[in-house]
Amino acid sequence: MAPPRAPVQGAVARFHDATQTLEKEYRAALGRALDGIDEALLERAYELGRSALGINLGIIDLAHIHHEALTKVLVARGAGQVPDGVLDAAARFFMESLSPFEMSHRGFGETTEALRHLNQVLEDEARRVARALHDDAAQLLVSVYLELETVARDLGPVAVGRFDTLRELLGGIQEQLRRLSHEIRPPVLDDLGLAPALEFLAEGVAARAHLEVRIASHLEGRLPPNVEIALYRIVQEALNNVVRHARASRATVELARTPGEVTCTVADNGVGFETTTLVQSGLDRGIGLLSIRERLQALSGTFTIRSSAGGGTELRVTIPLEERP
Repeated sequence: MAPPRAPVQGAVARFHDATQTLEKEYRAALGRALDGIDEALLERAYELGRSALGINLGIIDLAHIHHEALTKVLVARGAGQVPDGVLDAAARFFMESLSPFEMSHRGFGETTEALRHLNQVLEDEARRVARALHDDAAQLLVSVYLELETVARDLGPVAVGRFDTLRELLGGIQEQLRRLSHEIRPPVLDDLGLAPALEFLAEGVAARAHLEVRIASHLEGRLPPNVEIALYRIVQEALNNVVRHARASRATVELARTPGEVTCTVADNGVGFETTTLVQSGLDRGIGLLSIRERLQALSGTFTIRSSAGGGTELRVTIPLEERP
């Protein structure tokens, strides 16, 4: 069932009203600036630029607003040849209104670098936890095995059957710990690459969730390490979402590479959803998409989601690659 159109129409109306208000305020402030620009008007230009950012306008949108405002102001004044001082004032006003965009761009770059650092810290911690699960926990289980053997000898043959059951349970725990440690930070990812690591991940998901997962890789050679780990984490999160929400019986992960980018698609045959409803309700921040978005932001990557109620879901991720000559 399609979501009600009223919320979408209301959002469009609010955006339209906010844009019209900005255009009127910009034209009024620019008109005053043409008569003599000062610090107060430059500060006003900066505030209008922030307002444009606040309603998700881009630089081209603001340039269009400036052009329209300047044209209307000059036409209203009936000016013939425009004095250089007027054009200089208009240029200063416009440049100041662009300052928030410049600051936002710099802030985005700093945020991206911070995300890269954070992802590296998280991966180092994941490697440490995986090693602790694989090595330390395994050593503890070996100690438990030895103690069980000692206790079994002391109690005699009557208790042997029960201890055999305990050994089987411990063996299952050991296997689960091994698999979890490999999924947290799979050694095969470092040793063999992304596709074999995803095959191992698919086997684990299939065993736990009874979900058929197929990996179709068209990659040749290795990807940069940060790209491989990002795609591994994204697929891991996407498959977790399929298990938790999709009620699917089958999922497919496909990897492909072109000269300038790598793409990864995760598709399922589950119940799907209306993507508009997902965004409006804010659920896109609650089912792992925020984590995916942040990982991709650190690599200048993008993703799209295609889904419909009853029609399954497809997540498509694209990450640019710096090709070596």
